[in-house]
Amino acid sequence: MESHYPFALPPLPYPYDTLEPEIDAKALCFHHDKHFAAYVDNLNKLLKPYPAYHGWSLEQLCQNWVDLPDEIRLGVRNNAGGVFNHDLYFRMLRALPPSSPQPPLDGAIRRTFGSVDDLKTALKNAALSVFGSGWACLCTDRHGNLSIQKVANQDTVLPLIPLLCCDVWEHAYYLQYQNRRADYFDAWWRLIDWPQVSERYAGLLQSRPPIP
Repeated sequence: MESHYPFALPPLPYPYDTLEPEIDAKALCFHHDKHFAAYVDNLNKLLKPYPAYHGWSLEQLCQNWVDLPDEIRLGVRNNAGGVFNHDLYFRMLRALPPSSPQPPLDGAIRRTFGSVDDLKTALKNAALSVFGSGWACLCTDRHGNLSIQKVANQDTVLPLIPLLCCDVWEHAYYLQYQNRRADYFDAWWRLIDWPQVSERYAGLLQSRPPIP
């Protein structure tokens, strides 16, 4: 998406019914076109009167919100995080059939978690243990070390780099799964675009700074 203000809602990378039956078209439409769009619109409204920050990237806004003026600080924190998290969430999903992690990510998963199934268990436990609204993410640092992080509301895992994020706000699943967060997680897991996640991880390893 745009690197700085004004931000625009990225189009959904696939038709609304592509992820059915795991995520139905109505739930996907509301999540992307209403909730994600609201974060984009609110972020632009907050930044519009402050041209000094129009050149800040989305990542800068997420990480350096404490340096913003008092009157927009928390609003930018919440909405920039919402834009950042949702952008990755939708980009890392694909239609069935399920895919699998590819090298070098698959090796990193085995070294860190034991197996892909063990990763699923650990990430699911994180998602189910988020109290209220938030995210559970598979992350890497700039050296390729994997970890699972959970954040509240629309906080981000930055400066860690998220590889994929599970949205456990109720707006992500309540229309279809009601209070069954565990069932939603299992459905979301089947939709992960592992080739794209793997490519994201491999690209990071290629661009990491050399070890002194």
